[in-house]
Amino acid sequence: MLEDKHEVGASCGMSHRDSDGIEMSQGKTRGYAKRFSHIYIEDSIADSNEVHAITAHFPHAEKIRIHHYKDVFNRRGQSAETQHHAQALILARKKGNLIYEGAPVCQSFGNVYFYYTSCVMNCLYDCEYCYLKGMYPSGHMVLFVNLEDIFAQTEQLLQQHPVYLCVSYDTDLLALEGLTGFVQRWIDYTKKHENLQIEIRTKCARKDLWEQFDACDRVIFAYTMSPDRVVQQYEKETGALHERILAAKEGIRRGFSVRLCFDPMLYVEHWKQEYRDMVDDVFREIAPEQVLDVSVGSFRISQDYLKKMRKAARSSPVVQFPYENRGGVYQYPEKLRQEMENYLQGLLKEYISPKKIFVWGQ
Repeated sequence: MLEDKHEVGASCGMSHRDSDGIEMSQGKTRGYAKRFSHIYIEDSIADSNEVHAITAHFPHAEKIRIHHYKDVFNRRGQSAETQHHAQALILARKKGNLIYEGAPVCQSFGNVYFYYTSCVMNCLYDCEYCYLKGMYPSGHMVLFVNLEDIFAQTEQLLQQHPVYLCVSYDTDLLALEGLTGFVQRWIDYTKKHENLQIEIRTKCARKDLWEQFDACDRVIFAYTMSPDRVVQQYEKETGALHERILAAKEGIRRGFSVRLCFDPMLYVEHWKQEYRDMVDDVFREIAPEQVLDVSVGSFRISQDYLKKMRKAARSSPVVQFPYENRGGVYQYPEKLRQEMENYLQGLLKEYISPKKIFVWGQ
């Protein structure tokens, strides 16, 4: 068995915090935590330009050659929760099918040809309710360097029909931009294909990134908007609500398409007042008519993912809540779900046209 040297005493060298609330390094790279004191690299890509560019950000990291990323990522007996707080970086080449049909628990926004892809597995952020905690056996991050292969498979789909592609489901690409440059590459690729539209979901609060991107109306930046209580209790290391609002506002000002995602909605203490305050805060800064659209959806998760999460987070109110299993998806009891979603829709309708409000499952 491969020894995971990262788990036997490596220090992450954490330092100060940026506006996103992430522990930042004093080095040249912004937008992600200096966690990657150990970097695992597949043999087949070890000499590639992509790998050299990424590892250059971490001159003092220990580089460990491996045959396949699953040798580290899929080992038994791992503690994803422990690993997440001292993440290793795994550089790999993704093979096989790289584009997937959109999952039923995700919002399609009325798009018929709805797909997603995964350039990175796992996230810098540590949201307590995140389905990745139940999906992956490891807390380490896998970065697939062969983005061109994903582009090639997207090209094949585009020859058949238009494509709506979500590229930031299994990570937060915007938070990793200083390391990967993937967002810029996706923008460049999308601008060349008129029948392609992509969504980049994020909780990142960096405003400086807008200066690096060229606006394209078919690239949608989808900001998760959560009440302050939810951010503080359940969305560790993410951008604060006010900072996300300002980042989204700046994106709109610079001509980008911005979606606001009030999703997932969580049942927390004084939830009505929390969501009332949040909606008012959002539209105090952002002109409703300038928003592309908004999404609404209460928390839901695959039964298999939640089962794993409950074993690891026995004291978490959001994970241990007595959800109802409907069709293999755990959700709030139907009466409560309807009350929450209807209430939030009512708040949003005070500001924005109902035609711009997308509700999961409707």
